[in-house]
Amino acid sequence: MRIGIFTETYTPYISGLVTSEVMLKKALEKMGHTVYVVTANLESYRYEYDEKEKVLKIPGIPTGIYDSRLTSIYPIKAVNKIKSWKLDVIHSQTEFAIGTFARLFAKQFNIPIVHTYHTMYEDYIHYITKGHFDYSGKKIVEYLTKFYCDKTITELIVPTQKAYKLFKEKYNVARNIHIVPTGIDTTRFYRENVPVKAVVSMRKKYNITKKDFIVIFVGRIAEEKNIPFLIDVMEIIKNKKLNIKLLIVGDGPDKENYEKLVTDKNLNEYIIFTGKVPYDEMPIYYQMADGFVTASQSETQGLTVIEAMGASLPIICINDESFNNVVINDLNGYLFETREECAEDLEKIYKDHKLYNNLASGARNSADQHSAKYFAQRVFDVYEVAIKNRHVSLRETISNWFRGKLWKK
Repeated sequence: MRIGIFTETYTPYISGLVTSEVMLKKALEKMGHTVYVVTANLESYRYEYDEKEKVLKIPGIPTGIYDSRLTSIYPIKAVNKIKSWKLDVIHSQTEFAIGTFARLFAKQFNIPIVHTYHTMYEDYIHYITKGHFDYSGKKIVEYLTKFYCDKTITELIVPTQKAYKLFKEKYNVARNIHIVPTGIDTTRFYRENVPVKAVVSMRKKYNITKKDFIVIFVGRIAEEKNIPFLIDVMEIIKNKKLNIKLLIVGDGPDKENYEKLVTDKNLNEYIIFTGKVPYDEMPIYYQMADGFVTASQSETQGLTVIEAMGASLPIICINDESFNNVVINDLNGYLFETREECAEDLEKIYKDHKLYNNLASGARNSADQHSAKYFAQRVFDVYEVAIKNRHVSLRETISNWFRGKLWKK
């Protein structure tokens, strides 16, 4: 099969989505398929095509939001190149300019299009509305989401039951929705695959001693990640006089505000901010830690949770639908409701070595269920459904056209 992945971001940009896209491409290629990528050019204002990697980069205008660029929704220069690929299916990973291009191209050349919905956009409205007109903003998001994820595609993929419910119960979408949890190459996070010297060196960099019990949070440092909740938890930990420290890995618009909050609460000895780190070094950061914690409720699927499981870290997560099919109490971690429960869960894995080892083993085993091969096969199954349904739709269109002609006669 000849597959075209259309996405706003791709390597060398670093994100969980990019990691997933690269992994999917490689896994599909191992299955014998030909996979092309259409993406925005984040490095220059030129069209570039990598023949070996089969990646076409389209120039765009910087948006001012990180490294993103806004491309044309129908770049004529790219059309002839993509036409020559003779695609069997298009897989859109974005709702923006490249995603619009994917839909226009698919419609013009009658190619089935599968779309994966990655982001719970309603959780990001505050960046635009600043607390004003939130209801109106969410209705606009609902309209645009339904348009891009229902009216203009052949099949829809979502990574979790939470996203499935959003479309079925809130947006009342009637189309097929396939739940396919995003896969990850978890082997790169395995303890045996990370050099011990690199871990020791990194712990020294942040003045972490052997006696320190480290729990790690990985993600964007922004309001929707609920980081003040974790800061409050660490205040409880401090009052209990437990030698547990929180390592916050990532960068974002609220980093300085949260650093000030930590200082105001006199928690500098308990919370460490690393800032942005290279993705290639992430296995080292996970192996520096003894556990993973998050209170974010804005995820469609917490990919960092699966990465942490691959690193054999017990998972302490807020009880949210994004996590409760992955994190199972007493098997690989715990789900909490309140700050007090979170602190109690951290205290349990800190004090009970037997429990800790059981949870670590359970986390590693759970991670293996999200392998690249399994993920790619499930996505490919959706491609086949899309192609089948496109043919059915085409037959119905032709049949209806002929019936209309006969009726007019």
